[in-house]
Amino acid sequence: MSRNANDAAGNMSADEILRFSRVSMRYGRGPDVLSDVSLSLPRGSFHFVTGPSGAGKSSLLKLIYLAARPSAGSVRLFGEDVTQMAARDLPRTRRRIGVVFQDLLLLDHLSAFDNTALPLRIAGHKASEYRGDVAELLAWVGLGNRMGALPPTLAGGEKQRLAIARAVVNRPEILLADEPTGNVDHDMALRIYRLFVELNRLGTTVIIATHDQDLVARSGRPVLHLEKGRLKPLPPQGPVT
Repeated sequence: MSRNANDAAGNMSADEILRFSRVSMRYGRGPDVLSDVSLSLPRGSFHFVTGPSGAGKSSLLKLIYLAARPSAGSVRLFGEDVTQMAARDLPRTRRRIGVVFQDLLLLDHLSAFDNTALPLRIAGHKASEYRGDVAELLAWVGLGNRMGALPPTLAGGEKQRLAIARAVVNRPEILLADEPTGNVDHDMALRIYRLFVELNRLGTTVIIATHDQDLVARSGRPVLHLEKGRLKPLPPQGPVT
């Protein structure tokens, strides 16, 4: 998972999708929220990011989806060093990444269908080009009969699945999720987790930041554990039953 400094400084191998090389990050003049983080993730992998509140989980995700830049070190995505990437080139790379935000960021005045289709509309696609695909995707996440519903009328688990549908409608190569099971019960958490598993089976690299230690322990997935901004990989646990 982690690599030595010499390897981390070189070119990415063909099976890698993401590499951090001695990355540190701070906000303004504050202390480092991430410190000397090096990691390498293969394409098609599935990782959890864990750690106590304030450990740097959300900051790690921000660096991956290019919402922030490191204060030291380098980040490589899809074979490119994005640390110094020009602002005009960021949207092109971001389109290859789907994000399920902790606060979901659904638009309450848009239906479930229109929330899901929004990334396609912004990219300039016509409704006639994506109508069937969006309907199929919503059916796949269990919202086929709720396509016209507004987010305020949806239950918590339905909102989470809608956010997942919107995040993957562009078929991203990487899917990031920040506490996607934090506000749902255990059964719904497992249902949401299994959606991520299916996406991973289809080839998407999945990275989930979570406090849900029971789900992590039972999933059997590799864990990236952060403590005080430093990465401490943990071994996978037993499988989900």
